[in-house]
Amino acid sequence: HEVIIHTTKELCIDDHLLDYDLFILKSKQLFYLYAGHYIESNGIPVIPSPELSYKIKNRIEAHELLRKANIVTPPYFMGKANTLEDKLNQSEFPLIKKQIMGSGSKGISMINTPNDLESFKNELIYLEKFIEGTHYLIYFIGDKICCYEKQPLKDEHSPVKNVKLTPDIEKIVLKWMKKNDLLFGHLDMVKESVSNKLYVVDPGSFPEFSNWKCNLEPVSSISDLILERFEQIRLS
Repeated sequence: HEVIIHTTKELCIDDHLLDYDLFILKSKQLFYLYAGHYIESNGIPVIPSPELSYKIKNRIEAHELLRKANIVTPPYFMGKANTLEDKLNQSEFPLIKKQIMGSGSKGISMINTPNDLESFKNELIYLEKFIEGTHYLIYFIGDKICCYEKQPLKDEHSPVKNVKLTPDIEKIVLKWMKKNDLLFGHLDMVKESVSNKLYVVDPGSFPEFSNWKCNLEPVSSISDLILERFEQIRLS
């Protein structure tokens, strides 16, 4: 197979993209997602799905996907900062301010009191309830699931500790994979200290797998899964 890697320096959404048999959508930047939509709308397979990748990147859409999979997520709030400052009760804090289009821990900040919202004035913001508990990074590739304990509000690349995969975490991952027909990805979860309830706080469609420590080579395994899916599509 000939492999061509496109970057923003030379990628152009036009008919030249229709000369290929398959596209692998690694980046979740909007430009690449738009390219994926264009390619897929012209009958060429794109893996992972551009539509699903977009929804997973969008905080509101991701909550809806998780809800449809019967997976618990933290309460969230969205509105102008001054409106939220007036309407939110102190009992609903602490909160996390996140980018509406984003994944992982990029661009997040803690909001501990209503007064912390004053600096955002009339900005339209997205807030999510901060869950106190044990934070986990879960990778999955095919039927292999790897579980790590991580520090709160740290991204995928921060140090993690390998921990045993528990049945309750495994059940959530399998539900998520089955509902969305996923070959690979990741979930950030928190087990709440008070209730032991598991919350999914961030899904990912194509992580870096930079902390992958399981006895499975991720690049070749993902490539095999993609080519197998492509063959299924081609024969259907």
